[in-house]
Amino acid sequence: MSHYESPVREPLIIGHKTYHDITVDIARPIENKSGKLWWLAFSIALVTFLYGLGCIAYTIGTGIGVWGLNRTIGWAWDITNFVWWVGIGHAGTLISAVLLLFRQKWRMSINRSAEAMTIFAVVQAALFPVIHMGRPWVGYWVFPVPNNFGSFWVNFNSPLLWDVFAISTYFSVSVVFWYMGLIPDFAMIRDRAKKPFSKRIYGILSMGWGGKAKHWQRHEELSLVLAGLCTPLVFSVHTIVSFDFATSVIKGWHSTVYPPYFVAGAIFSGFAMVQTLLSVMRKVMHLEEYITRQHIELMNIVIIVTGGMVAVAYASEFWVGWYSGSRYEDFMYFSPGAAVGPYWWAFWALIFCNVLIPALLWIRRIRRDFVWTFIISIVVNTGMWFERFDIIVVNLSRDYLPGGWTMFMPTFVDVGIFIGTNGFFFVLFLLYARTFPVIAQAELKTILKSSGESYKKHHTEDDHQHEH
Repeated sequence: MSHYESPVREPLIIGHKTYHDITVDIARPIENKSGKLWWLAFSIALVTFLYGLGCIAYTIGTGIGVWGLNRTIGWAWDITNFVWWVGIGHAGTLISAVLLLFRQKWRMSINRSAEAMTIFAVVQAALFPVIHMGRPWVGYWVFPVPNNFGSFWVNFNSPLLWDVFAISTYFSVSVVFWYMGLIPDFAMIRDRAKKPFSKRIYGILSMGWGGKAKHWQRHEELSLVLAGLCTPLVFSVHTIVSFDFATSVIKGWHSTVYPPYFVAGAIFSGFAMVQTLLSVMRKVMHLEEYITRQHIELMNIVIIVTGGMVAVAYASEFWVGWYSGSRYEDFMYFSPGAAVGPYWWAFWALIFCNVLIPALLWIRRIRRDFVWTFIISIVVNTGMWFERFDIIVVNLSRDYLPGGWTMFMPTFVDVGIFIGTNGFFFVLFLLYARTFPVIAQAELKTILKSSGESYKKHHTEDDHQHEH
């Protein structure tokens, strides 16, 4: 009875699965050859990545004057994409660390892909500040390293430096946490490998894992310690990113609502991206028995909650812009001026994608539907991109002096680099899905007897017999 779970709760593993079935299903994408659908997706992602790489090379060789920046708007497309990618990478640590501490079983089917998504998204985010420097080959100057330039040192009072420390720490801890969870699964692939080269590689990656009780004890202890370290990062990383704006004197940016607002928005967009990836992956890799409607619904509930927090922040910003009566506040990113001004299309795209469409998830039938979830997740991430665009471009387009008012229009290089980072992200994710176990099978086996469909039915039948 130690594995008993209330029959009211829906099973997290459907079908008559055994421990061996879980091993075979998780190892199948790695051991079998890639299908045509995988090669098609990889080819498209690779082409877009190469196009973006060409735009990056053109930018470095010519200068950032090839972007659409001007004398008023020095931040635009690049920082918009930077904040957007950091936000997307936010859900991985939340699913892995926070839900682990709260002992949520439903995280076990999705945490591995969410962690990988975090790492790959942070890599894309880091590209934009480096390119924006204009001289990326001296990018190491942002770190406080010993140097022979005399008094040359970083400015610890700058929020931009806080970004460097926060994101590098976030990336490092996320990689360690991700790798820790992979060790038992690497050992599983090592033991099943038939080719000597594969067995050797996965043997190195598994670090001598033998599945002994002492190994599991150390693994669980270290996982809890890392989860405790990661949990503050969930709130600190995007809070520090928000300080880039909140500590300035630019109208619309100098606001105390930014830290919690940015954190909620990051979780909102991060969970939406997890939904997008899992909706495709469960079909392509035949993981329908492990990524179920229950998982989709629980993640959609998180999207509803964080989406509501974001909507409240929008309303408060709009109220401040109107009630202050300031002519300068009347054209911040959420104000009556922005709603009817030259960037009205970006304003209403944000409202449509982040407030109206996610409200459909309140309907249970839509919340549990895979197709609707996939569509809404894409719409949400589109809306979150427009949110960052509005915050940065709309606020900067109207300076305090009318002589500084201007418009921003992206060039083909701006668009190309953004498309290229999307391609790079999916190249990394597709390669990850072909070489690493996409579900933590070792953890999944621990809940089979409590959350597996066949076991729950067995317990229910036993309960009925006991009652009779």
